[in-house]
Amino acid sequence: MSGTLPLPAMLASGTFFSFLHPWMLLALLGIPLLALLKGKMGGTPGILFSSTQLVVAVGKKRRARAGAMLTSLIYGAMAFFIIALARPQLGRTMEHVTASGVDIMLVLDVSGSMRAEDYVVGDQRMNRIDTVKRMTQLFIEARPNDRIGIIAFAGRPYLVSPLTLDHDWLISNLDRVQIGMVEDSTAIGSALASAANRLKDRDSKTKIIVLLTDGANNAGKVLPLTAAEAAHALGIKIYTIGAGSDGPVPVPVGKDVFGRTHYEKMVFDFDEKLLDQVAKLADGKYFRAADTASMNNTFKEIDRLEKTKIQVDKKADYRDLFPFSILVGTIFLLSEAILSQTFWRRLP
Repeated sequence: MSGTLPLPAMLASGTFFSFLHPWMLLALLGIPLLALLKGKMGGTPGILFSSTQLVVAVGKKRRARAGAMLTSLIYGAMAFFIIALARPQLGRTMEHVTASGVDIMLVLDVSGSMRAEDYVVGDQRMNRIDTVKRMTQLFIEARPNDRIGIIAFAGRPYLVSPLTLDHDWLISNLDRVQIGMVEDSTAIGSALASAANRLKDRDSKTKIIVLLTDGANNAGKVLPLTAAEAAHALGIKIYTIGAGSDGPVPVPVGKDVFGRTHYEKMVFDFDEKLLDQVAKLADGKYFRAADTASMNNTFKEIDRLEKTKIQVDKKADYRDLFPFSILVGTIFLLSEAILSQTFWRRLP
């Protein structure tokens, strides 16, 4: 299966109403003006009287509405004919999206040292593994068009998720990652080799490994620098992230009879120089994430450096509505013609 990630999709972005010749609507302003002038001039008389005094009394008692209705039908027909000239249209925009994504393997350290609680989220102290999982989830959610997989490791690597576009399923698997699922130690080289093996057969233009660890390589059969050189030969970039702060850090060691957590200050081996060398060998970059803010900024920086290329072609389809305006205007005219010769027939 190709890793280039062609993702064509037709997405309806909504409908809209418009006029092809909106300036024609200015003619509608002439209709009330015409009605005003006609009202001042009066209509054509059907019967001539020598004096209006003969019909004044009748005019005071009852006012005929037939003439006003017939005139309104004519004005209505004129309005719809003008609207038809303006060419009303119902449009629908479509977007054709083609995304050329990035294949990413996230390699997460789940050794015992990741239990250290030297991160703070809000006012709450949080351990390294939960902080990493939270930031990783945000990173995944920010890259919907990329295939992303996860490998966790301690004394040996294990696959959490293969490369996938189903990020909901990916995140659900990330949630299940815990410390203690494999024997404890830190096999950085083996984890990198496993991630590279997952990416090597992909033909995507961009293949990336993001390694996050808080320790030094002390297990596994593959040296980290050897794995980095192999990744470079396969066209894979490696970004490395050093998690945690320096010096003694609080680590939970158990709970008392009242359920309170007890902590001990511990110091863990951390090979920052190795992580920097691994990144440089594989054309990547090393980041230090000593606190929550720097961890968040690190993932944002990697997201910025490796952007997915998305091409969006927009297309609009229009449906002319002027036949409906002509139809309504014609109905108004026919109604006026029929009514003026039947129910509201005028005297000759």
